[in-house]
Amino acid sequence: MSDAAVKAKTGKAWSEWFALLDAGGARKLDHKQIVALLNDKHAVGPWWRQMVTVTYEQARGLRQKHETTSGFQMSASRTLNVPAARLFKAWKDARTRARWLNEPGLVVRKATPDKSLRITWADGNSSLDVGLYPKGDSKTQVTLQHSKLANAAAVKRQKAYWAEALTRLKEQLEG
Repeated sequence: MSDAAVKAKTGKAWSEWFALLDAGGARKLDHKQIVALLNDKHAVGPWWRQMVTVTYEQARGLRQKHETTSGFQMSASRTLNVPAARLFKAWKDARTRARWLNEPGLVVRKATPDKSLRITWADGNSSLDVGLYPKGDSKTQVTLQHSKLANAAAVKRQKAYWAEALTRLKEQLEG
């Protein structure tokens, strides 16, 4: 996020936010406490409180890129020339899914037909949220967020993994 963008939305550039947070003792605060400081003392809106806090934490070495309060996460997306119903089946149906994603042990916890799935990954710890967004009758964007990853190295591995898996999915469904 550029200095100009953050200043336009919050009234302050990054250097100003960092100086205010440093002066407010934010280096010694946890994420929730920094968010509260931005809310209580600076009246920053909800979305921008999170943006300023995460950017501050990363700049001060308190948080790594892709790190959240519950571990690390990564996201990926791909648009396929197939209807949402067919893409949903490719994720939901274990036999269909095995054709492009050979990952036994996945548990679909929640599925909303043609819209989304919540999946516990085979490791039993990390979680996958899949969203389906129709772009007309025969085109759908699939987005995924893989959360609760162990570290930055796991993010890197999963980014490569999902790039390949989504390519296989596209090839499988588009023929």
